Amino acid sequence: MSDCKPTATPFLSGIKLENGKDTPLVDCTLYRQLVGSLLYLTHSRPDLSYAVGAVSRYMQEPHELHWNAAKHILRYVQGTITYGIHYAANCSLNLIGFTDSDWAGDNIDRKSTSGYVLSLGSGPICWSSKKQVAIALSSAEAEYRGAVNATIQAIWLQHFLSELGINVHHPTVIWCDNQSTLKFCRDPVQRQQTKHIEIHMHFIRELIHDGIIDLQYCPSSEQTADIFTKTFTEQKFRFLRDRLGVKDTTA
Repeated sequence: MSDCKPTATPFLSGIKLENGKDTPLVDCTLYRQLVGSLLYLTHSRPDLSYAVGAVSRYMQEPHELHWNAAKHILRYVQGTITYGIHYAANCSLNLIGFTDSDWAGDNIDRKSTSGYVLSLGSGPICWSSKKQVAIALSSAEAEYRGAVNATIQAIWLQHFLSELGINVHHPTVIWCDNQSTLKFCRDPVQRQQTKHIEIHMHFIRELIHDGIIDLQYCPSSEQTADIFTKTFTEQKFRFLRDRLGVKDTTA
């Protein structure tokens, strides 16, 4: 693959991986080795998270389509081998986050995919792209679950930063593009629409009330966490990658 033709995005355009069962089976061991290496790479390349997470769902019985999708990610890495996260020295150390969910995005089990990113200064320090464990009955519920996951990580980071001597004296702002989720989080009364959501999920309301977390609205066009939940065109992907903080380190 060292002489492969680079690609602009890590996704196979117009291809649904769940249709891979119609293609021949491939070597499981080789596939798992490749995907395992890609998973390791996501620790420093958050722009790979969604694509690698998608191919990792087929480790048990990979087919040729899944193998081609994994190799396509390698072609993207080949074209962006000098890319990485740049942390500027002169930026203020403000912890902010973005959260997003793709409701019922999996066509097999109809589970949603949640993604979040938490940045400190000029670059991300924590991110996730993961399928939710339960089926969400609405897009608002899917976004709500994603916001809770981002909040849990934000609280942990606040405590970790305080141990390093970086005290956070203001609420950590987490940006969400779903208005209903914002209303759920700020409403102290449990409505009929949210009775089916587990009670322990509502702890985010107390954090907002206590001024520890501040959940704010952002337009979908500026939602950085979108890159962790779905595929995009080349232009949109590059825009989100730049917002994420992954750039050419040699430029």
